[in-house]
Amino acid sequence: MTTTVLITGANRGLGLEFTHQYAAEGARVLACARHPGEAKALLDFAAASKGKVTVHPLDVASDASVAHLASDIGAEPIDILINNAGVYGGDHQRLGDIDYETWIRTMSVNALGPVRVIETLRGNLVKGRDKKVIAITSAMGSNTRHDGAALIYRSSKAALNNAMRGLSIALKADGIIVVPMHPGWVQTDMGGASAPLTPKQSIAEMRRVISGLSPSDSGRYLNYDGTEIDW
Repeated sequence: MTTTVLITGANRGLGLEFTHQYAAEGARVLACARHPGEAKALLDFAAASKGKVTVHPLDVASDASVAHLASDIGAEPIDILINNAGVYGGDHQRLGDIDYETWIRTMSVNALGPVRVIETLRGNLVKGRDKKVIAITSAMGSNTRHDGAALIYRSSKAALNNAMRGLSIALKADGIIVVPMHPGWVQTDMGGASAPLTPKQSIAEMRRVISGLSPSDSGRYLNYDGTEIDW
C-alpha cells in the first residue's frame, strides 16, 4: 500500500529534499509551503510527479491556515508527518541586542507551529498505518550545549523539543510516535555552503532512521543518524 507523507516547509532545502526522496520511493506526498506560487522548484516537481505530489498552502503560524489545510485534505490518512517548516530568527539574538517581536514570531513558527499541525491533523494520523510524527529540530535546542548566543533560535527549538516530549506522552494511547530529530549541519540557506552534509545525505539518513522507529522511540531526541542527543 502507498505511504502518505505530509511535509511542511516543502518549498526548499530539507523539505524539498524530503519531498524528492519520499516521492522517488513511491510515497504520496502532501507538500506544504507558505507561498506555493513562489515555490517554482516544488511546483515543477509536483507537475512532473503524475499525481504523487500535491502542493498545499500552509502557514504553520496561522490557526486559520492550518484549519484550511485540514479542510483541504479531509479525512485522508497520514502515515508520516514531517514538521519541517522553521525560521532562524534574524540577526538580533544576543543579550543587549534582542528583537523581541521576531522572537515571538519565531516561537510561533518553530515551537507552536508543529503543535498546531499535529493537534489539527491528529485524526488523520490515527487513521494512518505508520503513525509517525517527526519534528525537525536542532542540536542548538539542547540546554546542555547552549553557548549564550542565538537566544531566539535556541529557545524556540528547546521549546519545540519539550512540546514534542509532551506530545509523545499525550498521544501514546493513539499509537502515534513523536520524535524531534536534528538533521545535522546541512548545506542549506541556514546551514551555509561549508556544512559537511548535503541535503541528500541528511534526508537519506533521517529516512532510514524514521523507517525503523518503534513506539519505544517516541519522545527521544535524536540526531539524523539515530544517535541520542542530550536534552
